[in-house]
Amino acid sequence: MSIGLGCQIVPAMPVAEIVDTVRVAEELGYEYCMVADEGLMQDVFVCLGAAAGTTESIRLGVVTNGYTRHPAATAAALATVNELSHGRAFVTLVAGGTMVLQPMGIERVAPRAVLADTIEILRSLWRGEPVEWEGRRLRLDGAQLSHGPQSIPIWVAARGERILELAGREADGLVLMAKADLGDAIEIATRAGRDLTHMYLDRLAFTPEMIEEARSLYAYAILDSPPRVLSNLGIDDATIAAMRAAFERGGAAALAPLVSDEMVGAYQIAGSPAQCRSQLEEMITRHALDGFFINIIAPGLDGNRRLLRDVAEIVRGAAPPGSHHRD
Repeated sequence: MSIGLGCQIVPAMPVAEIVDTVRVAEELGYEYCMVADEGLMQDVFVCLGAAAGTTESIRLGVVTNGYTRHPAATAAALATVNELSHGRAFVTLVAGGTMVLQPMGIERVAPRAVLADTIEILRSLWRGEPVEWEGRRLRLDGAQLSHGPQSIPIWVAARGERILELAGREADGLVLMAKADLGDAIEIATRAGRDLTHMYLDRLAFTPEMIEEARSLYAYAILDSPPRVLSNLGIDDATIAAMRAAFERGGAAALAPLVSDEMVGAYQIAGSPAQCRSQLEEMITRHALDGFFINIIAPGLDGNRRLLRDVAEIVRGAAPPGSHHRD
């Protein structure tokens, strides 16, 4: 079967436009759409609930964490989306990032423990029975969902080794970023011997304007990256120190001149459409990828419609016959 095709929407646009974008993705044959829980942007579950009523087949997911929302509240919200969408919900968990937690004054304490507790709470509540449970950071006291049992896949987006190992033991799937780090990340996650779905999330820069945009956003890609990822990206200690100093002085715009084409190409797929197709084909084959997600970060329905269409053509042209595709 062909590789699965999905998109992640950062909800920096009106709710109606988010819903329209999800509907366009479905019309173009996208199988997955997840909306990032960015805390102070449009509420993800309102968006997903609205999208559930205007779509029929695309799977609807949230990218969220165990800090800004209690996992029990997330379990109930996702069960509601699952009801509205007739079983199309899924979740991608992250360990919490600076850009989301800092504005709320939330400290990123014990991320592995919070993520482990979040997975346990979701799974326990989705069994539909009363739950008495205490974890490392969170607890439940006779909690029970009113929705009944739920079958909702749990994916984890991970970069650090301990989170990757946890994902390999406890999750249904893995969402990967940083092109040059894919091999090491998958090797760490699969040590437990379980068969995980492997999804690759990328921005896919295939025009000069998109490559320049990737350069300006590079800072946000590396701010929370662990040393292994930075090493695989070819960034030495002196370079990362210079980049962080530039970011502190003037943000992403000050850092962008330090980002070379090689740096962009190590982090994400970039080049002409044909070059992007070739890179993706090689990655699908080498890493047995099950799905590719394009990141949508800017408003503008017409522009995002073109982006979704162009990406679909590149990805479908890159997927070798018989490539992996699992839910």
